[in-house]
Amino acid sequence: MKLLTILPRLISILAIGFVSIFSLDAFDHGTASEQLFDFMMHLIPTFVLIIILAIAWKWELIGGIIYVLLGIFISPLIYTDSYLTIALITFPFFFAGLLFILSHFLRKKTSKNLNP
Repeated sequence: MKLLTILPRLISILAIGFVSIFSLDAFDHGTASEQLFDFMMHLIPTFVLIIILAIAWKWELIGGIIYVLLGIFISPLIYTDSYLTIALITFPFFFAGLLFILSHFLRKKTSKNLNP
């Protein structure tokens, strides 16, 4: 049960870190202020994903549903003729969402069994 609580959070943090790496390409060109502005613009998806993780951390069911929907519906937006690219970016969020949902229902079932 403890692993099911920790695993979706860990997967989410690692996936957010992976997505954040792509923001480093902002330092390829331009002045320092342009690079900083581009870097902050590239980090917007990271900030959104951190907010979703905070929601999932507090409310596992809601956050899990958001992650699953994100994993399903973001695929057409990042389609680059490579299914591997889609899998690397969207599958961790989809899988973490499923684990958040599963954790929610197992926690609910366990608490119901402890308090009849």
